[in-house]
Amino acid sequence: MEETKKAVILLSGGLDSTTLLALARSEGFSLYGLTFRYGQRHLHEIAAACRVAERFRICEHRIVDIDLRAFGGSALTGDIAIPKGEALSETEDIPVTYVPARNTIFLSYALAWAEVLKINDIFIGVNVVDYSGYPDCRPEFIEAFAKTANLAIKAAVEGEIMISVRAPLMYLSKGEIIRLGQSLGVDYRLTHTCYDPEPDGLSCGQCDSCLLRKKGFLEAGFKDPIDYAL
Repeated sequence: MEETKKAVILLSGGLDSTTLLALARSEGFSLYGLTFRYGQRHLHEIAAACRVAERFRICEHRIVDIDLRAFGGSALTGDIAIPKGEALSETEDIPVTYVPARNTIFLSYALAWAEVLKINDIFIGVNVVDYSGYPDCRPEFIEAFAKTANLAIKAAVEGEIMISVRAPLMYLSKGEIIRLGQSLGVDYRLTHTCYDPEPDGLSCGQCDSCLLRKKGFLEAGFKDPIDYAL
């Protein structure tokens, strides 16, 4: 009898990570979801991650608290204004919504859990096509982290597991990701994308993340099922 494949998946509750979850499940993985409450202003994404985890009935979903506000340096964890609309064109190549070392930290937690569970595969929904220019979304970073992971943990050094960091959305456009999700039956009403939502969770419609989402649905030829303030 073939052993069940297991994977740890970074689940933010956004469009990409939800599509990733559906894809991993379609490939036969039993999934362990990891979500972070890291001091982000868009906390509504955590509720979205819980909705997604429940809908897909994953094996286990853990929410981990990390206070990245202690360091700041990002519009998502500090008092820096989030660029919107025309202001986005005035931002630097790496925008102020970049959170210092965030994916390195998230993957390190996923690595620790994978070692405890004796799991080889870690899924992350990073992308280099329609994205904001974050350095920790590049393939070079993912490859380097996987190499480091297999040098860093006891279970890999002793040959019990071999860590693979899987990023199957890396070279897909946002429209292609949405089409993939639609083919897998993803209900995008469950997801949350906005960096600066209203108190009730309504997406602003003007931040970088909202604009990328709108562009993706337009390119995919589907109506976005969520509402926007603008």
